Amino acid sequence: MEEFRFIDLETHDAYTNMAIDEAIMQAIKEGNAPPTLRLYRWKPSAVSIGTFQGMRDEVAIDYCKSNGIDYIRRITGGGAVYHDYNGEITYSILMPKKHPLALTDIIDSYKLLCGGIIKALDYLGIKNAEFKPINDVNVGGKKVSGNAMTRRLGCALQHGTVLLNLDVNQMFTILKVPQEKISDKMISDVKERVTSIRDILDRPVEVDELREALARGFSDALQIELNVGKLSKEEQNTAEKLAKEKYSSDEWNFSR
Repeated sequence: MEEFRFIDLETHDAYTNMAIDEAIMQAIKEGNAPPTLRLYRWKPSAVSIGTFQGMRDEVAIDYCKSNGIDYIRRITGGGAVYHDYNGEITYSILMPKKHPLALTDIIDSYKLLCGGIIKALDYLGIKNAEFKPINDVNVGGKKVSGNAMTRRLGCALQHGTVLLNLDVNQMFTILKVPQEKISDKMISDVKERVTSIRDILDRPVEVDELREALARGFSDALQIELNVGKLSKEEQNTAEKLAKEKYSSDEWNFSR
């Protein structure tokens, strides 16, 4: 089995989380880091938007500022996502662009890598999870994981969320949906399309149980051996610089 560096569950602010992804990509490009799987949480809770979205169009910025919620632009595409510190684990998997697990076809690539999430859910007792193109994992027709990908710096990056819990009211408050338009029907519609592990299993699944299942799921589904490691000093320095100069800057976050 091929070896991947495994950066076990860490907690960072939004700027550091996204900076670490890019720092690892730079190190892989330079031949200074191995393929890597990392698990992380967001503290404070945050909202991230896809690289092609406009922050002011998607996010209730004043509410975020008033309530200590980070907001950030990702380097991947896709839509706006609320990252609840208490409600999810996010993963990132990074490897050279020519790695055997970085399939050329985008849908095939998503399907392969999302197999790690499906296997993790199986270990938790959720047997009917399935990949839903383009980039979701569904259970019973409802999304429990959304994912995004980019290929740059000679690397493939896929990251995504796995929902442990779902707070629809908070999500609607943070995303730019006018309060007068938020209705019981709108909330029930979301609950018909999105679910969480705790709702599916109807038990208080804890963060550490999901963390363990994800590590095991990715290892088994992708046939990789996870070796616990950490960022190199060079990666740490790059991440700190990117967090300060890029990801926390208005120039980057409001660039569209």
